[in-house]
Amino acid sequence: MRQSVQSWFLKVCTQRALMRAGACVLAAFSWGCSATVNPTSHAVSETPAGQTFDISGTVTPTMGGSGATVTLSGAASATATANSSGAYSFTGLAAGTYAVTPSNRGFTFTPTSQAATITTANVSGVNFTATAQTGPTASISGTITPIAGASGATVVLSGPTAATATTNASGIYTFTGLPNGAYTVTPSESGYAFTPASQNVTLAGANLTGVNFTAAQGTAHSVALVWTASTSTVSGYNIYRSTVSGSGYTKLNPTLVASLNYSDTDVQSGTTYFYVATSVDSGGDESLDSNQVSAAIP
Repeated sequence: MRQSVQSWFLKVCTQRALMRAGACVLAAFSWGCSATVNPTSHAVSETPAGQTFDISGTVTPTMGGSGATVTLSGAASATATANSSGAYSFTGLAAGTYAVTPSNRGFTFTPTSQAATITTANVSGVNFTATAQTGPTASISGTITPIAGASGATVVLSGPTAATATTNASGIYTFTGLPNGAYTVTPSESGYAFTPASQNVTLAGANLTGVNFTAAQGTAHSVALVWTASTSTVSGYNIYRSTVSGSGYTKLNPTLVASLNYSDTDVQSGTTYFYVATSVDSGGDESLDSNQVSAAIP
């Protein structure tokens, strides 16, 4: 049974990998704020540490669903191949918000993509309808430079047809078999930023080339958490994180944190994270959650 919460002060600051003499040094931006934690105001229910969930659905009819590639993005990234009945699933997922996007050459999908938010249960019924393409088709292609940030980069296409491509060793990508229409092309690669971040293009019966991007090594982000010691004798502390405010927390530390600080380096740009902390005594009893604080990663 959890004990009453001791007084906490939990501060969150988003930093651009700038550390001097153990102190958090912030870049001059408005993001990266601090918050006072008053643990007596309310307790937050949490997902048991280590619990994982599934997202599943079906792509119909089987003519377009069987063998379709389904891409997961958001809190985690993965791909799955729909079986002969058009069914697919992603397993072992932490709580968070995800986007699910199907693709299959020669078909368009309705909807082109769907959001799926995991809180405390599996998410099923994320279904799509495949329609065979008609009329002329064309391709979209381009190059990402320099090679250091281009080779093996992921390029996502959205529009009448959704698809994902990986650049080759020369940074070249191509999407083929596309119907006419307006598309958005977006590159991504861990540790790199791209200029422009995405491009809007229109196919009108002819192949479109030269949709190019420039990669630049990005700046690492992290979230630093600092708190004051419990007034009771404790063995250590646990830190929990979620991408959903108020629920879906997952424990970050594999063992108790003996110090009064913790650095979360596994964060992604464009994501807001929510944190709570607890203390644990020598008998393994864990306090209630502290108040929640958040950090928005730019």
